[in-house]
Amino acid sequence: MTKTAVLAGCGAMSKGWLKAILEAPEVTGCVEVVGLVDLDPAVAQARADEFGLSGAAIGSDLDAMLAKVKPDLLFDVVVPVARHDVVATGLKHGCHVLSEKPMATSLVAGQDLIEKAKTAGRVHAVVQNRRFIAGVRRIRQLIESGALGELTGLHCDFFIGAHFGGFREQMENVLLLDMAIHTLDAARFMAGKVPLAVYCLENNPRGSWYSHGAAANAIFEFSDDVVFTYRGSWAAEGANTSWESAWRFVGTKGTLLWDGENKFEAKVVAGDSGFLRELVGIDVPEPADLAQTHGHASVIAEFLAAIDENRQPETAGNDNIKSLAMVFAAIESAKTKQRVTIAV
Repeated sequence: MTKTAVLAGCGAMSKGWLKAILEAPEVTGCVEVVGLVDLDPAVAQARADEFGLSGAAIGSDLDAMLAKVKPDLLFDVVVPVARHDVVATGLKHGCHVLSEKPMATSLVAGQDLIEKAKTAGRVHAVVQNRRFIAGVRRIRQLIESGALGELTGLHCDFFIGAHFGGFREQMENVLLLDMAIHTLDAARFMAGKVPLAVYCLENNPRGSWYSHGAAANAIFEFSDDVVFTYRGSWAAEGANTSWESAWRFVGTKGTLLWDGENKFEAKVVAGDSGFLRELVGIDVPEPADLAQTHGHASVIAEFLAAIDENRQPETAGNDNIKSLAMVFAAIESAKTKQRVTIAV
């Protein structure tokens, strides 16, 4: 059954959302966009024209729009500082809400949205789209299979000289707050572990074109004595990694390397003698469900399926806040130069 939706926030990010909603095979025909809201109605109108949404209502007042068109869904693509009010408004009007990341600008605000969604009996989920890619799904399967033995550590490098311009170059904690949420969420998902504590060193390297926090190094303690290390910079020129980072997963039987794109190398111990044990390569399984590997479209499809099946989606707020807690704990650690525990 087709669900009606209003999209709030018609800036650059909305183009990816609308493309997925209107063109992705797994979503096409499932959602009718009946309204577009932006602080500047001309921006909303331009986006409607671009995507052929001639029948969609246009406005700048979200509360009034939701009262007028009474949609089933609210797609929240606003800037983070406006997220809490937008989500709360959507839930008040009985909408299921799918938000851009991060889900909130503080843990208190995130917990409040979880409670509001529970009280309203509606789903609030977050577009954690980088979890829904083939590499992440394949690695989760390999770790769960036990082929590497028991996981003991996972380590990633994220180094990209990204020249966005605009608001990011003025943000505080820009790498941790705006990008690391993707990587930390993927680490938590692939490991299948609970984050417990972190020590983080954040800096803004010489030559950085950002005003604050373009680089960070963090050590996370996960459950079952698993260690996750993150090294990253948005002001590192000369040798870009993948946007998904470059990874090493270490188990009691062997190691998996992933370049963040399509290259995997997994080897396990094949002998019991010698200074360096003999190794043999193993295959990384293909994704069990290809429908979970299409990024943004897969998140939206999972959101819609969860509503139909009366369950919580994979990236529901009550799960995603655990990744958000990793971000804010890392920021606090960087400020205090102390180990910070993670509890949500």
